[in-house]
Amino acid sequence: MLAFLILLLTAAGTKAFANPACAVCTVAVGASLEIARRMGVDDGVVGVWSGAFLLLLGYWTLKWMDKKGWNFPGRDFTILAASVAMIGFIYISHLVYTPKPILFLYIDPFLFATICGALVLHYSSAFYQWMKRKNGGHAHFPFEKVAVPVAALALTSWLFAYLQLCAPALPDLSLSLIHI
Repeated sequence: MLAFLILLLTAAGTKAFANPACAVCTVAVGASLEIARRMGVDDGVVGVWSGAFLLLLGYWTLKWMDKKGWNFPGRDFTILAASVAMIGFIYISHLVYTPKPILFLYIDPFLFATICGALVLHYSSAFYQWMKRKNGGHAHFPFEKVAVPVAALALTSWLFAYLQLCAPALPDLSLSLIHI
């Protein structure tokens, strides 16, 4: 837990990159997460994409705050951390927090996958910015800005599905009540 807190404090001083994805993509990812979960996709995979989605909402909030001219010390880290922390609402309504040992942490697997998804999106976006800067300010190919984070998230999803950290998602029984 100490290492995680040190990582958070280290990230507090970094500048966030705004506008990492389009609004249509953000809405599509948000809608598909619930559909995937209802179809029985592993919660680890859904957690990775949930973390990325929540971080995207934080990036969009930062972009909106830039337009309004709302700046304060630690704004970027505070907004991004708060947006990813919104995953806590799913524990109120849908999940039970059941921590287990993962690496050196004792954490719930879905929460771990969510944090990993947010970090993968953040660092893959930073990696894209670095590659673009090394290429004279131009992308190497069309839609590279989208391809790099999506490829990194897909690889992370595959890893979480392969490791089976989370229990499989249970089918939603509320849909069966409609037919009664």
